[in-house]
Amino acid sequence: MCATVVLCAAAVDARAVPSFAEVRAAHRPSDLTLLDRRGEPIQTLRVDDTVRRLPWVPLEHMSPALRNAIVLSEDRRFWQHGGIDWRAVAASAWANTWNTRTRGASTLTMQLAGLLEAGLARPAGGRSVAQKIGQAVTALQLERAWQKSEILEAYLNSVPLRGELVGIGALSQTLFGKHASGLDEQEAAITAVLVRAPNAPPAQVAQRACGLLTAQRLGCTGVEALALTALARPGGMPLGEQLAPHVARKVIDPAGPAEQRSTLDARLQRFAIAALRTQLAELRGRQVEDGAVVVLDNASGAVLAWVGANGTTSAAAQVDGVTARRQPGSTIKPFVYGLAFEKRLITPASLLDDSPAQLGTAHGLYLPQNYDRDFKGWVSARTALGASLNVPAVRVGAMLGPDAVFERLVAFGLAPGESAGFHGHALALGSADVTLLALTNAYRALANGGVWSAPSLTGEPMPKRRVADAAAVHLVTDVLADNNARALTFGLDSQLATRSFAAVKTGTSKDLRDNWCVGFTERYTVGVWVGNASGAAMHEVSGVSGAAPLWHALVTQLHAGRPSKPPVAPAGVLRQAVRFEGAAEAAREELFVAGTEQAVWRAGAAMGAPRRFGILNPRDGSRFALDPDIPPRAQQIVFEGEAGTWVLDGRVLGRGEKLPWAPWPGRHRLELRGAGGRVLEAVQFEVRGAGLRRGAAASSPTSTGTSAPSPRR
Repeated sequence: MCATVVLCAAAVDARAVPSFAEVRAAHRPSDLTLLDRRGEPIQTLRVDDTVRRLPWVPLEHMSPALRNAIVLSEDRRFWQHGGIDWRAVAASAWANTWNTRTRGASTLTMQLAGLLEAGLARPAGGRSVAQKIGQAVTALQLERAWQKSEILEAYLNSVPLRGELVGIGALSQTLFGKHASGLDEQEAAITAVLVRAPNAPPAQVAQRACGLLTAQRLGCTGVEALALTALARPGGMPLGEQLAPHVARKVIDPAGPAEQRSTLDARLQRFAIAALRTQLAELRGRQVEDGAVVVLDNASGAVLAWVGANGTTSAAAQVDGVTARRQPGSTIKPFVYGLAFEKRLITPASLLDDSPAQLGTAHGLYLPQNYDRDFKGWVSARTALGASLNVPAVRVGAMLGPDAVFERLVAFGLAPGESAGFHGHALALGSADVTLLALTNAYRALANGGVWSAPSLTGEPMPKRRVADAAAVHLVTDVLADNNARALTFGLDSQLATRSFAAVKTGTSKDLRDNWCVGFTERYTVGVWVGNASGAAMHEVSGVSGAAPLWHALVTQLHAGRPSKPPVAPAGVLRQAVRFEGAAEAAREELFVAGTEQAVWRAGAAMGAPRRFGILNPRDGSRFALDPDIPPRAQQIVFEGEAGTWVLDGRVLGRGEKLPWAPWPGRHRLELRGAGGRVLEAVQFEVRGAGLRRGAAASSPTSTGTSAPSPRR
C-alpha cells in the first residue's frame, strides 16, 4: 500500500488541494454576528437551519488544554508524521489480521482531507480502498502545502460534533457557554471524546473523558456531572449576548460576512433594556406589559439604541415596538403649532380660547376635550402647547386646515395613514398612526432646526432636506424646553424637567392604549413608547407617569458627563417683553418670528381671538319645532359660525358670524360661503310647524324675534 500511495501522490497535481486561506474564506457560519459601533458583539442571527457553525476560531484563540486533548485522543504523533502515520498503519494492519479491536490509523490530516473533499467523506458502511488511498494522497498534499498549525486549526473548525454542531466554536459556546479559549482540562476532555463519539450518552462520554484525563495525569472528579449538564443544554438556542434581535433582522445580510457592524452603542443598548424593564415593573399593576425605546444621534442620524420589546418578559417579544404603527396623541402638537408660527397665524404669545368647542366633520360633530376634562379659559399659545391643552391645539389645527397639517406631518417623515379628510380636525391631536422611529426622527428634525434626514442603522450618510422654517422651529423648541409653560398640567417637578437643556413632549392615545414621551437634547433625540402590544388599554397611566420616567433616565444617562446646551436662536427670531390683558398670564419676555412681535395681548383681540370654523348652529340634521302658542315673529333661529355669507335654500340672507332668521316650516339647506363664493360648510335641517292659533300673525321668512324654537336632535 505504501508504494501505491507514493505513486498516486506523485501523479496528483498539488494544486488540486485548496490553500488554507481558501478554506478559511469559504467557511460560512450558520449564525452571523451583529457588532456595535465599536466592534463589540451584541446579537447573533441564525441564517442556516441545517447546521450550527459559528465564525472561524483561530488556533491561538483555543485553549492549550483543548489542543492537547484533541491531539492525544485522535493523533498522538500528529506533530511528527508527514500526513500518514506509517507506524499506526502497520499496527492497524497487524491488528486487523488477528481481528483485534483497535483504533484506526486515520490521522488528523487524513480526517481533514475527508472533511474538505466530499468524495472522501466517510460513508455509513466505511470507506472503500480507493477512497482510503485518495484520502491518504490528499493528506500528503496538505502536509506539503500547509503548516501543521493550519491543519489543526482547520480541522477543529470543520469537524462535525454532537447533533447539528460543527466546529469547536459552536460546541464550546453551546455546551459550556464560553469561547474555545476558556475551555479547561475537563471541558477539553469531554470535547475530545465528542469528536470520536458525537452522540454517545453522557455516562459514556464522562467515562471516556476520565480515561483521557487519567492519561494526562489529571483528576476527573466532577466530570460525570459536567458531562450531564453540558449535554442537556439545547443546541438551537441563540449564542452570546442577545441585545438587539429586531435590529439584527433588519441589518444583517445573510450573504454577507460573519461579523457585520451597526451604529448601535452596546453600553447604551444595555442601559435602555434594563431601564425599560425597570419602568415596566413599576407599571405592572396598571395593565402595562410592553414598551420600546429608540435613541438617535442628532447630527448623523445614527441609531444608538433600538429596543423593540422587553425581551422574555413580554408576551409579544417578536413584535418590534419601534416600527409598529400606533396613535401618537399629543406628541403631534409641536408640528401643528410650528406650522402656525411659520405661517404667522399665531405667535407663542397669542391668546387662545380653551373653552368647549364643536367642529363639524364629515362624520358628525367633533368635540375636543382636554385630558383632565377641564377648560382653562384664555391661555397663551406657549402655555397651550407646553401644558398640552387639546382644545387650543384643535383650534390652531382648524386655522391651518387638515390638508395643511397632513402635508406638514408627511414632510417630517411621519407618513400618517389614511388621508387628511379621513382624520379631519382630530389630526391635530394625533389620530393618525405613526411609528416610534418616524416620530423620534421627526423630533430629531426639530433638533436640527427643521432639517430632516432618514435615520441610519449602518452609518450610511443620508441626504438632507429642509422641511420647516428654522425660526418657527426654534420657537417650538423653546416652548418644549420651558418647564414653566408646562407647569399648568404637569407641575414644576415632573419627569420632564432635566438638569440641562431638553425639549420634550408627551402623548397618550385615545382610550389610554399608547403612551409616548419624545424629546431631544443638544446631541441626542430619545423616543419612548409604553403600552400593550395587544392593544389593550392601560389603567390610569399618563405620559408623565408612563413613558416620561424612562425618557428622563435615558437623557440623564446620555448627559451624565456633559450637560446639554440650548440651541442658538437663528436669524429671524426676536425677543420682546409682552404683557397680557384678560388672561392669567404673567408679563414676560417672549420669542417671535420677525414681523409678528407685539407688546400687549388682549383676550379676544387681534391674533388672540378664537376663530369660528364652519357652521356652529344649526348642526347638520337638526330638527326645530315651532310652538303654535307663541307668535311666529317671536321665534327665531340664530345662524352662528365663521364669518362669511349665509345662503339658505339658494337665497343670500346676509353676512357675518351671527344671523337671526325667522323659521319657516320645511326642510332647508344652509350654506356658509367664504371669499370667492367657496362653500365653507353646508348643513341640512328641518323646521316642523304646527297649526297656528287663530289670530296669530302670519309668519315670514324675514321676520325677527327674541326667542328661539326648541331644537330636537
